[in-house]
Amino acid sequence: MHEAPVQAQIIELLDRRFEPAHLEVLNESGNHNVPPGSETHFRVVVVSGDFDGKNLVQRHRAVNQTLGELLAGPVHALAIEAYTPGQWFETTTGPQPALQSPECLGGRAAELAAGTDAESSHS
Repeated sequence: MHEAPVQAQIIELLDRRFEPAHLEVLNESGNHNVPPGSETHFRVVVVSGDFDGKNLVQRHRAVNQTLGELLAGPVHALAIEAYTPGQWFETTTGPQPALQSPECLGGRAAELAAGTDAESSHS
């Protein structure tokens, strides 16, 4: 399977920085109100020994810092699942599947189109 340019960059950066035991980079842009083929919304699952002794906020900060240029550019949204190897493999069934992001409801554009904008409904 051939990754798109932004997805490939995310994989390369996370591989280089964390040397993960497991890495998933899911392009979830198709679940959102963006043009087909967009690379704007991603979910990453990173399993790395680098996360040992770090709390969830520290793990997320490390991922965000690693992807900083992409987050300042083409990536609009990033969902992060960051695990230690022990957390990832602690069940007898092996690795846990990545969580699914909720469906996009269209954001403010959908509210405006439906005439349900909270700001415009106040008198």
